[in-house]
Amino acid sequence: MPLAVPDFVRALLPARFRKARPRVAVVRLNGAIGAVSPLRPGLSIGTVAGSLERAFETPGAVAVAIVINSPGGAPAQSHLIHRRIRDLATEKKLPVYAFVEDVAASGGYMIACAADTIVADPTSVVGSIGVVSAGFGFDKLLARVGVERRVHTQGDAKAMLDPFRPEDPADVERLLRIQADVQDLFTALVTARRPTLKAGDNLFTGAIWTGRQALELGLVDALGDIRSTLRTRFGDTVEMRLVAEAKGSFVSRLLRRAAPGGIGLADEAIAAVEERAAWARYGL
Repeated sequence: MPLAVPDFVRALLPARFRKARPRVAVVRLNGAIGAVSPLRPGLSIGTVAGSLERAFETPGAVAVAIVINSPGGAPAQSHLIHRRIRDLATEKKLPVYAFVEDVAASGGYMIACAADTIVADPTSVVGSIGVVSAGFGFDKLLARVGVERRVHTQGDAKAMLDPFRPEDPADVERLLRIQADVQDLFTALVTARRPTLKAGDNLFTGAIWTGRQALELGLVDALGDIRSTLRTRFGDTVEMRLVAEAKGSFVSRLLRRAAPGGIGLADEAIAAVEERAAWARYGL
């Protein structure tokens, strides 16, 4: 990556050396989307908004590049990040490039669709345009150890899908309707942002493809990496300015340090398992 010359230093140079190189602000979005745990936050509008704002406000920027490496996660947070990128791109009138590394799946692909151009490595995992909910049922375990579950609610659906009670078919039907509504939004978003999509219902079944296969289906626009793509588009002198990721709020950092050992380790262990499971769905 070319060495960036600070603007105040450039101003001190003789006029013939002041010619500004094309500048592209780069934001890296890594990890699962949503709050994995209170002490282990994933990608969310709260954690990435600052980086996105700084990227689009970079002086002299001719474009913004979003480098994505995410197995997806919370649909609301995915959509909020997508919407923020589109709003900033419209406001600042800057083109957006998305570069897929290992994976841009599910919510990760929704974020990628905020870009005007999506570039993937041939071996990247792309797609998973679908909605999933997962959990566990412990009702038989409670019965085996002689524990009685007591739940009192106002509202029939308040204890929907309680993992400590037998699964209720009505709850499952209600969940499927919610999933269908989210899936309709996801499908409409991808269809609107990707006019080059090849026809076929299998694109919206949650299936995944390699970057090379995704190119044939119109899910991405090109194969490559950030350096070669931006040098081809803006010239060999292009300056790729990385916008540092936010480190979290002062309070969140204090919580990480002050958390009691037992609680902190338990939270981290659960979060690590959940995040590992999200990546494992794509063989990573």
